[in-house]
Amino acid sequence: MEKQNQYLVTGMFKDKDSADRAYNALRAKGYSNNEIHLIMSDDTRKKHFAKEVHETDLGSKAMEGAGTGSAIGGTLGAIAGAVAAIGTTLLVPGLGIVVAGPIAAALAGAGAGGVTGGIVGALIGSGIPKERAVIYEQGVKEGNIVMGIHARNVEDADYVENDWRAHNVVELHR
Repeated sequence: MEKQNQYLVTGMFKDKDSADRAYNALRAKGYSNNEIHLIMSDDTRKKHFAKEVHETDLGSKAMEGAGTGSAIGGTLGAIAGAVAAIGTTLLVPGLGIVVAGPIAAALAGAGAGGVTGGIVGALIGSGIPKERAVIYEQGVKEGNIVMGIHARNVEDADYVENDWRAHNVVELHR
């Protein structure tokens, strides 16, 4: 696990299109939905992914996280696709957040007691320093999308960092 945290890259995206492009780049690099952390508010999911019409993977992931279950229309956005395709997606009503990927599994494993303390603990448990976790939690509340990946090696971590910078990432952490 320590080696995996050595290559943890996280960032926050202020708009749907930037997050979609960054997510699709990870998928093109060979990372599966189950390897990509996603966190957004339920309001963000509703605003950007409730009536998605673009064909990307990330959009349907958020849709399933919201409990929509079946396919909506013909195509969905990348973030919503990711939320729908992943086995572990959580909509946390008390916190108003949608989480997917390894961080969702960690929250699910923690049970209700683990999520009532907020998302900061889950972020810290994923290897994100507390100061950064607090920034990400606030960003999610403000409508941003947080994404993270445990890169397989330093080359992938470099690739992700450079790609995300090209896609308007804010609060990049490595």
